[in-house]
Amino acid sequence: MTRVLVLNGPNLGRLGSREPEVYGTETFEDLRVACQQAGGELGLEVEVRQTDDETELVHWLHEAADAAAPVVLNPAAFTHYSYALRDACAALTAPLVEVHLSNPAAREPFRHTSVVAGVAKGTITGFGLDSYRLALRAVAAVV
Repeated sequence: MTRVLVLNGPNLGRLGSREPEVYGTETFEDLRVACQQAGGELGLEVEVRQTDDETELVHWLHEAADAAAPVVLNPAAFTHYSYALRDACAALTAPLVEVHLSNPAAREPFRHTSVVAGVAKGTITGFGLDSYRLALRAVAAVV
């Protein structure tokens, strides 16, 4: 069974209470359950993690690179400026799918650029928790 890391950046632990008009009312626990259920249906072993710490996220990406594990990544605010995160993503040998609950291109101009997108297999945005489900389907299709 293929192991997939679903990694989440800053503030995603606050889902359900943080800007529900943008991110919805579902919690991070709801996200975890949705990913694990979708992964199970696709024959994937899914581990969901969240951190507000850029260094920890980079270390998790190194772990994925060393294990040749696919990654579904919501870099959150790091999307727009973290070249350290981008470089860690570039070192991955298994597929990387970037996800976002909202559609960054439909939001404030500073959110329109992703430094991660250029090293991802693909990007799925704007579908709430379904962005993660779709990303896991994409991973299952290419591994």
